[in-house]
Parts: sequence; C-alpha cells; structure tokens
Amino acid sequence: MNVEVPITVTVNGVEYSRHVEPRQLLVHFLRETLGLTGTHVGCDTSQCGACTVLLDGEAVKSCTVLAAQADGSQVTTVEGLEQDGMLHPIQEGFWEKHGLQCGFCTPGMLMVTQALLNRNPDPSDEEIREALEGNLCRCTGYQNIVRAVRRAAESMQERHAQVAAARGEEGA
Repeated sequence: MNVEVPITVTVNGVEYSRHVEPRQLLVHFLRETLGLTGTHVGCDTSQCGACTVLLDGEAVKSCTVLAAQADGSQVTTVEGLEQDGMLHPIQEGFWEKHGLQCGFCTPGMLMVTQALLNRNPDPSDEEIREALEGNLCRCTGYQNIVRAVRRAAESMQERHAQVAAARGEEGA
C-alpha cells in the first residue's frame, strides 16, 4: 500500500505543496522532487554533512530529517544563497580563499557557515572549527575553509556597515 502525506514547505522562498511517502528523506525530496541537486548525498549516515541545509534557520543534515517533518517549515539550500544572480559573501569567501577543491562537501560547508554567521557574525577560528566539525572534507585540510569563513564574516560585516551607513545618510 502506497500511503502519502501532504506537506507544504517553503524552500528558498518558494512555497511547495506535495504529497510524499512518510519515509522519504528531506534530502531526496529536495533533490528528486524539487530538482535542487546542490544538496549532496554523501554517506546517508549523517557523518559527512554534505547534505546540510537550513531548516527554520538551523543547520541540519537533511539525510536525518523526513520530508514530512519539514511540513510548515522554511528550508534554505545552497541554491538559496545567491541573490539576483550574485554570489553570496559566503560563496565569494570560499572562492577567494580557495575553501574548496572537488566541491562535493562545499554545499554543506556553505550552509553550516550561514547558520554560524547568522548566530555569530564575528566568530573566532576556534568557533569556526567547532561549527564545521560535523562536515567532512577529504581534499582541503580545512585551513582554507576556515580562512574562507573568516573572509565571509568580514565581507558580511562590511556589507552590513555599508547598508547601515546608507540608511543613516537617507535619514539625514
């Protein structure tokens, strides 16, 4: 018997209503149902972090969440980082500081970085390493990833300051 449950989830700002099998994982819903293949399936055991997305702003490994559990939630995938065709400062940081090589782990690293910088816009290197500890990279040795996160934090702070200054000038 094929029983499906209705869900409504907002992914990268777009609301989707679908019927899913109760056992379907969020990672497979994103990749197979919605065609958002930036979220990678690495290990299916929650060890590698390649499938990390933001679920209501928190970094989660989407291979450990059922799609039905995401009903009513906001999900952000790596595709949701860029805005209006422009790279997000996190993506720019990884590019500028060579925080990726093969790129397989990168979507998960980017999403963990987003969650970290949402809660702590100026993390120490130790805090960056702690945030990244659930994501495995087999290529880089992590030094450039830490540099990339640091650069992203700096860039986001600079942009925030520019926006604040612009708003201050408009009100003067």
